[in-house]
Amino acid sequence: MGGFQRMGDYDPTISIQAEISVCLCTSLLSCTIMSQEGLKEIMDKKLEEAGKAAPEDQLFMHDGGLYPTIVCCPDTMKILDTFEARSDDVVLVGYAKTGTNWVGQILKELEAASGKYDEEEMKRRQQIEKELKLLPYLEFGDPGKFERLKKLPSRRVIKTHLIPQKIPKSIFQKKAKILVLFRNPKDTAVSYFHFSKGMSIVPDQKTWDEFFSEFMNGIVPYGLYFNHIIEWNKYLDDKNIMFITYEELKENTTLGIKKMAEFFNFSVTEQDIQSIMEKTSFNSMKEKSHETHGKMGNTLFRKGIVGDWKSVFSESQNEEMDRKFEEAAGRTKLGKMLKYELYCKS
Repeated sequence: MGGFQRMGDYDPTISIQAEISVCLCTSLLSCTIMSQEGLKEIMDKKLEEAGKAAPEDQLFMHDGGLYPTIVCCPDTMKILDTFEARSDDVVLVGYAKTGTNWVGQILKELEAASGKYDEEEMKRRQQIEKELKLLPYLEFGDPGKFERLKKLPSRRVIKTHLIPQKIPKSIFQKKAKILVLFRNPKDTAVSYFHFSKGMSIVPDQKTWDEFFSEFMNGIVPYGLYFNHIIEWNKYLDDKNIMFITYEELKENTTLGIKKMAEFFNFSVTEQDIQSIMEKTSFNSMKEKSHETHGKMGNTLFRKGIVGDWKSVFSESQNEEMDRKFEEAAGRTKLGKMLKYELYCKS
């Protein structure tokens, strides 16, 4: 398979630039927003396929990064930069398991409320999304998805887990506004572990200790958590980029939604905001998760709390994470925004 490299062959000490020509995904895959009915159908099918895949076939490497084969396609990654952004695109970026499903839904609700769509317009948009068979993340899907994306009406909500260097250049060139979401690394790691246990999209780590080791060395899809802090820290002064944390949203969701609305120029009322809060509360989204996300629902919406790491981390793991965070991000402005002392110290 030429430059193709499996998870078991990965050496984190070596920089690998893999040229991949074998596409393992199907034409059903795609990216960004779609109707919930279509999303449920496609994800259930993908989960069924993933359950039949051997662990060594569940990840592939491209341009030095690991990606899940069942939802990401090597050929798509090679042409990711051909994506044509619009200046009014609503872009959400976040490392895996940092709350992008939750915040993405908030953004979709804000877009709908701001657009004052009537029932007929809502149905029209949902039908377009369903026909285009689009999944929630920019890097997901077959290479033909970028042409299909052109048919989506504005404003498009675009989600991705990618670091800035891998995000299509047109997003920055068009000056589309970007919301960057972070979550404290300890809760992120625990959520990621349970996700890997409950989903066959990524290789199942048999124990927490095994997963922790892989997470700390970046041998998981989307790489090393700390690299995302280091790279996005360079964009703190960009007026088209807003940073927000999972923890501050949990503490004051109303304020967080207002900040998002102002940043993306969504015109919404106080009544709209209260309605969005109710629709996107954790309990509300969890109750509807089987309808909206099919078999993925229970795993995607597990607890939705801050501090879950306290029941999982060992003393030595706490010390290792504390040390690594301080070395990699402790002195950065973005690292300070995460309030590590508050959320990650017992």
